[in-house]
Amino acid sequence: MKISEKYNLEPEEIDRIIEMAWEDRTPFEAIWFQYELSEVDVITLMRQELTKKSWKKWRERVQGRATKHRKLRTFTEGIFRSSRQKAISTNSISKRHSRR
Repeated sequence: MKISEKYNLEPEEIDRIIEMAWEDRTPFEAIWFQYELSEVDVITLMRQELTKKSWKKWRERVQGRATKHRKLRTFTEGIFRSSRQKAISTNSISKRHSRR
């Protein structure tokens, strides 16, 4: 079963999860908080949604990256927030998606 079907994710939500997964300083915990997807689920979703080449690039980039895991970070202040992330609150899709 695909992760998108298991969690009943809309295409806009899948796009946002992929976007968050590519962001270096967005931890997996933030994805869990907004979408309740574990790190394993995010990895599976990325494998299912990306091309093989893109998935390999993403996996190489993320593997062992301390910023993707809140517990491994060396900083506690100044947590990065994407300009697109401001439009999302309490798991709502941003306004840019609703105008389509």
